[in-house]
Amino acid sequence: MSSSIVLLGSTGSIGVNTLLIAKRYNFQVEALVAGRSIDLLNQQIVEFNPKYVAIANESDKAKVNHPHVFCGDSGILELLERTSSPTIVNALVGYTGLAPTLKAIELGRKVALANKESLVVAGEFIDMSKIVPIDSEHFGLWYLMGERPFSKLYVTASGGAFRDWELEKMRTATFSQALKHPNWSMGAKITIDSATMTNKLFELLEAKWLFNSSNIDAVIEKKSIIHALAEFKDGSTTAHFAGVDMKLPIAFALRGKVEEEILPPVNLLEIGALEFLPIEASHYPIWEIKQHLLENPHLGVVVNAVNEEAIKKFEKDEINFFGMGKMVLDAYKKFEDIKAKDIKEIIEIDKEVRKYVG
Repeated sequence: MSSSIVLLGSTGSIGVNTLLIAKRYNFQVEALVAGRSIDLLNQQIVEFNPKYVAIANESDKAKVNHPHVFCGDSGILELLERTSSPTIVNALVGYTGLAPTLKAIELGRKVALANKESLVVAGEFIDMSKIVPIDSEHFGLWYLMGERPFSKLYVTASGGAFRDWELEKMRTATFSQALKHPNWSMGAKITIDSATMTNKLFELLEAKWLFNSSNIDAVIEKKSIIHALAEFKDGSTTAHFAGVDMKLPIAFALRGKVEEEILPPVNLLEIGALEFLPIEASHYPIWEIKQHLLENPHLGVVVNAVNEEAIKKFEKDEINFFGMGKMVLDAYKKFEDIKAKDIKEIIEIDKEVRKYVG
């Protein structure tokens, strides 16, 4: 019997790869949720025949070739209530992804999660037993750990678009330059977050909630062939090598197991040498708060809110590249004594932080 999924973020790279896996393993796609890529969404509708569709803007509704189209954030939640699929794949980008994660859990569904912000903002209030991570780093950690007692976990970072730039040159870097990732093509927000290392800070925070440990760190590995390392209590360390391709974590998230080749095996001779480098706060100012944030993970809501606003300002040329880090560090200091008691307070803090930095 084929199972069914609801896919949030169907037109992004994770969404497109999820549909390839769904097709390969004969999963029904009960609903598709997309942002503004209506042409691609219409192609997906023809191929997968979903029962429901949701999009970001009401103004695009007439362009969608489907009889049941929901719009906006509230539309996504209504769509979730109408569906019955046991698995919700959440590949939405940013804070928008939090409410659907909470709604899916409330409805008793499993969430295959690629939306980092859900755990960063509200990890404390999310039932981790319902979450299966799709991020290649967290998948790598899970794959390595098994039942063995670990002492430390590592994720790797590519270093982003400016990893080899001089600091002086980085000060004048533009938004479009920040989008030129050295290893792969992703959406705008995650690529900017990769350049500032915010993405990696978020992954450490996610790992903290997923694996219940604060003994987590990140290193730069420029080839992006090792995604994660686990250091065990017996003193040994293992690494997860895999090609840069999200289909493997997606297949595991949907099926629970994979017993055939999803990726071509890594060619060790082609890789040649591997090098690990430290993440320096001079290049990546946000790294200053790494340890404090891991010890105070409830402050993730502050970092996420100010970061989203900082990216908008950088895109409009209102601040320079390092201005984003300055904004984050300033707001982090300002709100460091704040702690939400529930989701309602998370939403209030998010609004307050955005107002402060606006």
